[in-house]
Amino acid sequence: MTTASRRAAERRGHRAEFLAGALLRAKGYRVLDKRFRSPAGEIDLVVRRGKRIAFVEVKERATADDAARAVTPRQQARIARAAESWLARNAPHGDFEIGFDVVLISPRAWPMHIADAFRT
Repeated sequence: MTTASRRAAERRGHRAEFLAGALLRAKGYRVLDKRFRSPAGEIDLVVRRGKRIAFVEVKERATADDAARAVTPRQQARIARAAESWLARNAPHGDFEIGFDVVLISPRAWPMHIADAFRT
């Protein structure tokens, strides 16, 4: 992958995360963190609504089905490990309900939020 294509992919990723954040805010969520990185992995968005904290993976692909298939079991495990790291660093949130959500982004379609898309 060339430097230019890597930059373009990163711009698309930032745009997708912006759209996902806007959708979730419209649904009453508050964004607690963006692009959280730990040795275990990265979480695109950490959001809260009421007593629920969701670790959100954002996927942009040509179709929503392609985006959904891109959240592999291996990636789910990586997200769960990164979520443990986030929770350890943010102890006051330890007694919240925890969920793993996915926001699917595809051209000419509204972003699709799937709450509790997977369990660990």
